[in-house]
Amino acid sequence: MSRKILVTGNAGFIGSNLTKRLLKLGNKVVGIDNFNDYYDPKRKEENIAEFKLNPNFTQERVDILNKEKLELIFSQNKPEIIIHLAARAGVRPSLKNPKLYWQVNVVGTKNLLDLAKKYSVKQFIQASSSSVYGNQTKIPFSETDKLAKPVSPYAETKLKAEALCREYSFPITVLRFFTVYGPKGRPDMAPYLFTKRVLEGKTITRFGDGSTSRDYTYIEDIVEGIIKAIDHPLAYEIINLGNNQPVKLNDFISVVEKITKKKAKIMEQPRHPADVKQTFADIKKAKQLLNWQPKTDLETGMRRFIKWYISSTFKDRP
Repeated sequence: MSRKILVTGNAGFIGSNLTKRLLKLGNKVVGIDNFNDYYDPKRKEENIAEFKLNPNFTQERVDILNKEKLELIFSQNKPEIIIHLAARAGVRPSLKNPKLYWQVNVVGTKNLLDLAKKYSVKQFIQASSSSVYGNQTKIPFSETDKLAKPVSPYAETKLKAEALCREYSFPITVLRFFTVYGPKGRPDMAPYLFTKRVLEGKTITRFGDGSTSRDYTYIEDIVEGIIKAIDHPLAYEIINLGNNQPVKLNDFISVVEKITKKKAKIMEQPRHPADVKQTFADIKKAKQLLNWQPKTDLETGMRRFIKWYISSTFKDRP
């Protein structure tokens, strides 16, 4: 069944992969993105290039802080479903400009929730992050855990956005993503950075001794989780989407070495204060409520990512 879906942040990593899948399923997609300079906006232009000729796709170049322009888009398109992926991303950069992160990730989210209510949107899906768990010691991380103090402004804004969602009465699902990687991946994330530097024979910076671990989750699995959330509207639920298989940083580097057949040159730096020690998703709730579970192990996912990276027109850029 064709639905009219508004996707914020549609030109980014997760958004462009999701948009492709939604269009393939026959939906009408209205994309909202401000094409900011967090990384080279030309990457985002390339992300959406394949959709531009699709009659079911519309791109709006709007900032979610511009409520007046947002309202115009809502009134003209009357979307049934909102998938809110737009955010100021990055744990470490959030320490430098916490005010901007609050504006975009909290005020921007409220703008969308207010308009969703006003225009009787049937369903709202909010992208959140494993960073809200902070330096949790109990593993795996469950949605019912009492949360540790956020270690970055980014995590704090994501937590506040989750709380905002609770205040509205239409169906809202909050999805907590765990370290997403794959084709079109962000150039500031470890999978991209490490792959680029190992292939170029350059030194990679490892923060800490390599014992920190992340629950790396492949983009196709995340997209499938969002599709499942659309198909299973819920009153208000927070659901983890993770691989349920944390991998230590040293082991992750070994996977990159194995696939590229190159030895990594490593320079060690102290662990960054905004980095958590581990992430590990309990995904029982996703299995029960969404009938979802990840299918891609790290090596398989990284092989696909590195194949994409090598063929990407951006591999030689900063």
